[in-house]
Amino acid sequence: MSRRRRRTVTVLAGLLVPVLSALLSAPVPAAGTPRTRPVPLTELTVVSEQVASGLRRPVAITGLPDGRMLIAEKDGTVRAYHPDTGLAPDSVLDLTARVDTSDNERGLLGITPAPDFPRTGMVYVSYTSLPAGTLTLARLPLGAPQRLQVLLTQEHAEYGNHNGGQVAFGRDGYLYWSTGDGGHANDPFKAGQDLGTLLGKIVRIDVNRACGTRPYCVPAGNPFVRTAGARPEIWLYGLRNPWRFSVDVDNSLWIGDVGQGLVEEVDHVRPWQGGANLGWSCREGTPVFDPEQCRPGVRYVDPVFEYEHYMTEGCSVTGGLVYRGSRTPEARGTYIASDYCSTLAFAVRPRPGGGYESATIGTFPTQPTAFGADVHGELYVLSDYPGWLSRVRFERVAPASGGAAGSR
Repeated sequence: MSRRRRRTVTVLAGLLVPVLSALLSAPVPAAGTPRTRPVPLTELTVVSEQVASGLRRPVAITGLPDGRMLIAEKDGTVRAYHPDTGLAPDSVLDLTARVDTSDNERGLLGITPAPDFPRTGMVYVSYTSLPAGTLTLARLPLGAPQRLQVLLTQEHAEYGNHNGGQVAFGRDGYLYWSTGDGGHANDPFKAGQDLGTLLGKIVRIDVNRACGTRPYCVPAGNPFVRTAGARPEIWLYGLRNPWRFSVDVDNSLWIGDVGQGLVEEVDHVRPWQGGANLGWSCREGTPVFDPEQCRPGVRYVDPVFEYEHYMTEGCSVTGGLVYRGSRTPEARGTYIASDYCSTLAFAVRPRPGGGYESATIGTFPTQPTAFGADVHGELYVLSDYPGWLSRVRFERVAPASGGAAGSR
C-alpha cells in the first residue's frame, strides 16, 4: 500500500472510530418497543425530588457502573450515594490535605471514574492545590489518597476565581479537562486567546500511556500539536470559566461557559471541531466584549444558547448534560442546564434540519452547582449551600404552558 493511501486510511479510521463507538454505546430499545418521538420542548417540565441532604458544598457528581454516584464536596471530600441505600455517612475519599479552599471558587472541583473503573477502581480528579491554588489534574484509586499521581498542572496564584474544573472521558478514550481564564475580571492575562497557556481552555490528553517524562501523551489528532508556541494539550480555546461541560454519545461537548456581567452561554462543539475558538475575551457570548482581543479573519464559534442576566435574573450558568435515560423517552436527546442564581431549567435541542431550539421548562432547587447521570442515564442535580442532592424527572404539560427562551 502506498504511503498516501496508508495516510488516507488512517485519517478515515480516526474519523470513524468515535462514530462507531457512539453507535455501539447508544441505548438500544428492547425488541418490539416502538420508537418514541421527542415532544416539543414547551410540552416538558422538570420536577425535582430531594433524595439526600447534609452535603458540604457539593460541586460535582458522577455515576459509577455499580449504581453508586460519587459526589465531590468543595473541601476535598467525596461522598457516595446509592438510590437503594441513600447517602453513605462516611466519605469514600479525603483529599483535604491537598486542596486549597481559600477562595469561594477554589477547592475540589471535579471527579470522574476511569473507563476501566470496575477493574482498577481508578478515579480522576481536578482541584486547586495547596499552597497557591495551582489547577491540578490527578488520578488515584478511590479511597487511596496516598497513591495520588499528579498528571498536569497550571499555575493560578493571582486570583481565586475562574478555575473551571470539569473532568470527563470522551467516547474516544481521552480525558478532557476544563480550566478558567485566570480569574478576577476582564481576562487580565488575556489568556482566552493565548495558545501558550492552559488557562481558559479545554484540554484533551491520553492518560493510558506515558510519553517521555510526562505521565500522559498528547493525542496526535490534537489541533495544535504542530503549532509553534502553543500548548499541544489544548482541544478548545477562547473560554472564560467553563465550570461544567459534558460529553454526549457522539463525543460532542456541551459546555456551560460562565459570562461576566451580561451574557451566559452554552456551546455545543462537535468531535470534528477540535481547535475551535469560542470567542472570549473578544466576545462574551455573541456580543463583542473587548475589541482589542478580536483578530481579523478569525472564526469564532457561536453559542447554541445564551441568555442575558437582566432578562432572567441569572448570574452564572451551570452546564448540564443531554438526557439519555429511559424513564421519559419523550425527553431523550434534550440538553438540560440551569443558572446558579435564577435556578431556571433550560432545555436545548438540535433541530433535525439544522440550528437549535430552546425553552425554559421550570426551575431546579436553589443554587444548582452540577448535574450528573446515574448508570441508567437518569438525572440528578446538586444544590450548593443547602447541601442537597435531588433526582430530576420530566413531566408532560399542556402545549400552552411552556415558556420559550429562544432558538438559534
